[in-house]
Amino acid sequence: MAPAISLRGVRKEFPGGVVAVHELDLDVADGEFVTLLGPSGSGKTTVLRLIAGFERPTAGSVSLAGHDVTADPPFARDVHTVFQDYALFPHLSVLRNVEYPLRIAKVPRAQRRERALEALATVRLDGMADRSPAALSGGQRQRVALARALVGRPSVLLLDEPLGALDLKLREQMQVELQQIQRAAGITFVLVTHDQDEALTLADRVVVFDAGRVEQAGPAREVYERPATPFVAGFVGTSNLLRAEAARSLLGRDGTWSVRPEKIRLTDAATAAPAGTTTALGTVDEIVYTGATTRCLVALDAPDLSVAARLSVLLVNDGSAVEPPARGAPVRLHWRPEHEVPVA
Repeated sequence: MAPAISLRGVRKEFPGGVVAVHELDLDVADGEFVTLLGPSGSGKTTVLRLIAGFERPTAGSVSLAGHDVTADPPFARDVHTVFQDYALFPHLSVLRNVEYPLRIAKVPRAQRRERALEALATVRLDGMADRSPAALSGGQRQRVALARALVGRPSVLLLDEPLGALDLKLREQMQVELQQIQRAAGITFVLVTHDQDEALTLADRVVVFDAGRVEQAGPAREVYERPATPFVAGFVGTSNLLRAEAARSLLGRDGTWSVRPEKIRLTDAATAAPAGTTTALGTVDEIVYTGATTRCLVALDAPDLSVAARLSVLLVNDGSAVEPPARGAPVRLHWRPEHEVPVA
C-alpha cells in the first residue's frame, strides 16, 4: 500500500539563496499521526506548505496515496489545512461554518447538513450547531475549525500550530481531544509544532527538524530516550551533554553523551552510590521549584576539568522523594550506565 504522503528529494530554495528544506525524503503512512517538530526557521512549516500545495518544491516530488501531485494546486489535492487562527466566518453559525466547504463544492443542502452534523459530533460539538463563533471558547472554536476540515473527508489533515493560541490548560485538554478526533476520523494527521511536550504527547511518530534537515524521526519514546544527535538531545526536553574532558572524567570514555536530568539520583555527599553506577560529587548551585518537580543545578567537584561543569537533576515532588538540598549543600549524583546515550 502506498504511503498517504511521500516526499522524495524535496528541496525548497527561496529568492536570495535561502534554502528552507534540503533534499528531504519522508513517508507518512495511511492513518498515522506525525508531528513535525523544530525551532522557528527549521523548515517544518515549509514542509507542511509543500504537502498542501501552497509552495512548489525547487526540486523533488510530492506524492499523495501514490499519485504525484507536485504540480497540482492546493484545491486539487485531497488534503485540508487547519491554521492557528481558526479562520471562522463570524457572521455564520457554527453549522454554516462547517457546511461552507460543501456549499462551495455544490453538495446538496440536505447532504451538507447531514455531513456537517456528523463532523460536529466527531468533535463533540453537536449541541452547538446554531451558536455564533463569538459565543464559543477558544477550544470550541478550534474544534469547529477541525470539523470544517473533516467535513470534506480528506485523506490527509495538516495542522499548522493549531493549539498555539490557547492557554496551557486548554492546550493540554485539546491535545487529548485531538488524539481522540484523529482515532475517530481514521485519517492521516500531520501537525507542525515547536512545543516539545505537544509533539511527544500527540504523535505516533516525531520528525525533528533543524536548519531544513531531519535530525531524527521515530516514535516519541525513541526520540526522547535515544536522541540521535546533540541537537535532538537539547531540543527535545532537557539533557545533560557530557563531552571531551567531562566525558573522559565522569564516564572514562571519549565522545558526546546525553544523560536526562530525571535519570540522575541525588543524595547527600556522605551516602555511597549503588554498585555499578556512574557517580560524581558536587555542590548545589541553583534550585528551581515548579510544583510537581524541583530542578537542581549541581556544580561538579572535578578539579581535573579545565572548564566548570554543571549537571541538571530533576526531582519529583511526590512526597516520597528525598527533600531537595539547600543551595550550597555538598551532594552526590549517580546514574546507571544504560542512561548514558551516545549522540553523534
